[in-house]
Amino acid sequence: MSRTSSALLSLLLMFPLTAAPFAHTQTPAAKPAPVSVEREGVGDAPDDPGPLAKDLSPKLKDADIKAAMKKVADWQLRVAEPKFNEQWTFAALYDGLIAASATTGDPAYRDAVIHYAQQNDWKLLDNRFPHADDMAFGKAFTELYLSDPVDARKPERIADTKAILDRLVVRPDDPAKDLWWWCDALYMAPPVLARMSLITGDPKYDAYMDKEWDITTSHLFNTTEHLYWRDNGYLKKTEKNGRPLFWSRGNGWVMGGLVKVLQVLPTNDPSRPKYIQLLREMAASVAAIQSPDGLWRAGLLDANSYPLPEVSGSAFFTYAIAYGINEHILDRKKYLPVVEKSWAGMVSHIYADGRLGSIQPIGAAPDAFKPSSSYVYGVGGFLLAGSELDRLATMKK
Repeated sequence: MSRTSSALLSLLLMFPLTAAPFAHTQTPAAKPAPVSVEREGVGDAPDDPGPLAKDLSPKLKDADIKAAMKKVADWQLRVAEPKFNEQWTFAALYDGLIAASATTGDPAYRDAVIHYAQQNDWKLLDNRFPHADDMAFGKAFTELYLSDPVDARKPERIADTKAILDRLVVRPDDPAKDLWWWCDALYMAPPVLARMSLITGDPKYDAYMDKEWDITTSHLFNTTEHLYWRDNGYLKKTEKNGRPLFWSRGNGWVMGGLVKVLQVLPTNDPSRPKYIQLLREMAASVAAIQSPDGLWRAGLLDANSYPLPEVSGSAFFTYAIAYGINEHILDRKKYLPVVEKSWAGMVSHIYADGRLGSIQPIGAAPDAFKPSSSYVYGVGGFLLAGSELDRLATMKK
């Protein structure tokens, strides 16, 4: 039984349904409102988050990057660990926590993910197959499996993920609805498939991923702006200024997904140049619309309509661009100033206690939010960005 199921059972035992006072009406008791696990414990936006941090430097220096990462990761772990669950929201945080341990050398973040995964028997959600969001936790499972020495890897960490992916790759496509019909899905499921091919040596997972990625791209990628619509409901929507509506975090998910795929896709895979080219095109587009404060607005092509910068989309853009520089996919001279500005912008939204603010709540399109707004997936993106920036700061040119 999951943690959420246990909590619901406890509540029902504490507060049993009572008989209706007018039994002769035989009116059935109302069903309790379902608990939204997706939104449970994922973040908040207090009116008074306290002062901003004054002990951090925005410089791209090893010690400074690690200090910012640790401050944010420590706060997030303290407030979020009791609420860990299997949802995509937390899956993005787990990715960041694993990266934070690898970068800072502090095992606490990685250990917290392992502890929760063990409690959950290393299982994915599987009540709405083949939804990509429910496979997102598999990135952590496969990453933790691969991080162990070959002779010490633990098969139980990937057994359930493999079983679900094996069902997925034989699933016939539905001509009426794309498997990954929203662009966020490109971060959630494709990296898990790519890692399973690396783990098993079986190219069927990569082949399936590549086929489905192409289907999504053919329907949602705008070849003029080199950005993704969130889903087909946005193809004709525009911002107040008349420009097409492209959501920051949606495109951030795609760029983050590109990194996660390229990290493990074989160098001789015939599809690899396509993903590299896509990363280059998207990086050029987002770099061209970077705001003077270093960050991007929730609506990418109408910054004036969104007064606050949006950190979750900005974090994934920074992660992808820094990775591109590190892997010599993107020109260092051109893109280094972009990530220097974006990192400084994100660091300026860290509060004294470690809260990372200016993160848009769960949504599907640009929207308003408070400066204090902090959500776990945005913190995950920030930690991933920090991990690539630290690699950039410490590697030889």
